[in-house]
Amino acid sequence: MTKPHRVAVIPGDGIGPEVIEAAIPIIERAAGAHGVTLAWERLPYGADHYLKTKETLPDMAFRKLRDESDAIFLGAIGDPRVPGNEHARDILLGLRFKLDLYINFRPVRLLHPDLSALRLDGAIDFVIFRENTEGIYTGRGRIEGQTYIAEEINTAKGVERIIRAAFEWAKAHGKTRVTMSDKSNAVPAHKVWQDRFKAVAAEYPGISAEHRYVDALAMELVREPQRFQVIVTNNLYGDILSDLGAGLVGGLGFAASANLHPGRLGLFEPVHGSAPPLAGKGVANPVAAVLTGALMLEQLGHPEPARDLDRAVRDTLAAGIRTPDVGGTAKTRDVAAAIIDRI
Repeated sequence: MTKPHRVAVIPGDGIGPEVIEAAIPIIERAAGAHGVTLAWERLPYGADHYLKTKETLPDMAFRKLRDESDAIFLGAIGDPRVPGNEHARDILLGLRFKLDLYINFRPVRLLHPDLSALRLDGAIDFVIFRENTEGIYTGRGRIEGQTYIAEEINTAKGVERIIRAAFEWAKAHGKTRVTMSDKSNAVPAHKVWQDRFKAVAAEYPGISAEHRYVDALAMELVREPQRFQVIVTNNLYGDILSDLGAGLVGGLGFAASANLHPGRLGLFEPVHGSAPPLAGKGVANPVAAVLTGALMLEQLGHPEPARDLDRAVRDTLAAGIRTPDVGGTAKTRDVAAAIIDRI
């Protein structure tokens, strides 16, 4: 047996605890089949904790996460009882920025043909590299009378490292095309994306480098998603395009993500939100949480159990065992049981 990987678990709000608790035994089963052990530590931070204590993520807790954990597994953060979702900003964005998790890695894969509303000639299988620490999500801005100003931050360092990460991943995984998306025809600050993309692309002559304005890319993703392999873009556009991508493959219930900085612990979370109206009903789709666990295992150096999870999910969907968000009648626990039985 290998030394246990220490995983900090933040179940979060709404359906977060339900999908996380459904996914953990499945991830453990897949990991254990390959001699991989995981030590889970559940943390209370979320809306309930905030409403009781006014704590979001204390500095001591952050330092413990940073220094003692190998990964963070997060459910979903967001609750209408908290004005402005202050706790969500401090926990989720706080971890991304404090840990400098500049890569937001979001795969978009069609797990079963009938999950897509599109008629396709080929498979949908691409990844989005979303810059995760700059752009318009830094919170910089001001209000001047009736004028509300938000500042978008793009640094040469930040842009280059996310572009390089996309090319490195493409090279390591046998991909032949990287698409960069910006809006440099309307936003002068996006010139840095053009400049750094051309410079980095020149270092990878075996990989085709192409550019798309984000509005054109959104259209092309709907018309011909199967032609894309690796997309790299800024924080805002990556957020939007990855949700569009999820819509192509069945919805957010199938969308996993990893927040990464090579050599540091990663933060792994389903893309979907906390969905408060669904909380407690037992119908939340656990697949995104399971696939997020697969990303976590892969990043921890264990691709075999990650592949087992992916295969078990595909087999479960092929058997027609699905939650109501994709036209099924199965409960969260039913889908989880079906997946674990197929590992």
